Amino acid sequence: MAAKAVAGAVRTTLGPKGMDKMLVDTLGDVVITNDGVTILKEMDIEHPAAKMMVEIAKTQDEEVGDGTTTAVVLAGELLKQAEDLLEQEIHPTVIAAGYRVAAEKAVELLKDVAVKVSANDEDLLNKIAVTAMTGKGTGSARAELASLTVQAVKSIVDEDGSVDIDNITVEKKVGGGITDSQLVHGMVIDKERLHPNMPKKVKEARIALLNAPIEIEKTEVDAKIEITSPDQLQAFLDKEESMLRDMVKTIVDSGANVVFCQKGIDDLAQHFLAKAGIYTIRRIKKSDMEKLARATGARIVTSIHELTTADLGKAGLVEEKKIAGDDMTFVTQCENPKSVSIILRGGTEHVVDELNRAMEDALRVVGVVVEDGLLVAGGGAPEVELALRLRQYAATVGGREQLAIEAFAEAMEVIPKTLAENAGLDQIDSLVSLRSKHEQGMKTAGLDMDSGEPVDMLDLGVVEPLRVKTQAINSAAESAVMILRIDDVIASRSGGEGGMPPGGMPGGMPGGMGEDFD
Repeated sequence: MAAKAVAGAVRTTLGPKGMDKMLVDTLGDVVITNDGVTILKEMDIEHPAAKMMVEIAKTQDEEVGDGTTTAVVLAGELLKQAEDLLEQEIHPTVIAAGYRVAAEKAVELLKDVAVKVSANDEDLLNKIAVTAMTGKGTGSARAELASLTVQAVKSIVDEDGSVDIDNITVEKKVGGGITDSQLVHGMVIDKERLHPNMPKKVKEARIALLNAPIEIEKTEVDAKIEITSPDQLQAFLDKEESMLRDMVKTIVDSGANVVFCQKGIDDLAQHFLAKAGIYTIRRIKKSDMEKLARATGARIVTSIHELTTADLGKAGLVEEKKIAGDDMTFVTQCENPKSVSIILRGGTEHVVDELNRAMEDALRVVGVVVEDGLLVAGGGAPEVELALRLRQYAATVGGREQLAIEAFAEAMEVIPKTLAENAGLDQIDSLVSLRSKHEQGMKTAGLDMDSGEPVDMLDLGVVEPLRVKTQAINSAAESAVMILRIDDVIASRSGGEGGMPPGGMPGGMPGGMGEDFD
């Protein structure tokens, strides 16, 4: 019941016509979203079985980035179907075995209906990004954002064809409209230069990446320096200054005119760097340093004295720009940037946050398709096709497992049903017309949300990565089986070393009884 309730909570958010949820926490902070995993993460869930449904969404999100609501709704429907079978006195292990067989068969069948896609087919990749963003607050700007997504993913594909979406930085800035969002072929760092005397713009930048402080190190052990006369103090201060001067000289001698430092920089060193005309930023995140290294070809150096010209990276332009009232550093015109940035703009903070979630989903699914090169139609088409084929397969299996496989097929149809329901269409009419098209051999017939008619989804451009569907089916089936196999929920003692229960003796026996056992 608890698991079904969680699935019911996110069911209304599925599809392009799905509604949003407003989540309000105890502090009064508001999140408005229809992203399944965000809703489930933010929900205050106590029941242990319901928490397992949240895990499904998290796994789906980590693996493929999209299809979280699909996976949870599917798991909820599998449990609902299992409930009917349990009432017919079919044993849970039989249902579990049938579900496992059905899930394996479903993944196999999905691979049959998958369509190959090339990483260079920008048109199809754009459609995948648009499908992932649909219904997520992107409105009419979907096409522009999808184009940004595809360009960003194509820029960071490695030689072996793998895609690490972490190499795309997404910066959110409130202000302007959604269409003001832009892709920067290079890095955008949300920091300003350290000193007003440093140049605002550096052309033909030679970039040093330092993972070392440009300041005098404190000793590891407690040390005491005794100074007995003023000239000793002056000599001490002069030495500190000359050490900092030497550090800056090493940087200047290497030929660097831009320095990104992960650690702190002394005030005096800032002055010397400004005098040398070196654009400097400090306390940059480790992840940003790694992206800068990819984008510029620089090596991260952990000791300033080891810095050489060979460690420097290159960029055509490093400049400070003001965006929405904040100064940011742009590192652009890199030769072959294997790390890029997207700046998202929107009218309010809630819009930008939801836009960011839509963009993350789109980036992940485009990355998955570029890696796998396989996609399936959307709009409930693969689910109706699977339901049809699984029913045919169930007839060949026989025994009680046949009922479980048929129940699995029935559960698959919850997706087109929910899509129809959320679009204000009649569930039964929509499903019957879809089934008839699939029986006639139209494998990619899905539901057109506007007309309510079955339409070829590939022609309509509603496509999703194969991995989104296979992952959703696998995780939904596994979770449903796991919940099915639980026959009792028992409260366990926390921490292992439990004390005596109230009353002293186990079972609440009065402690005084111990005297009789002496």
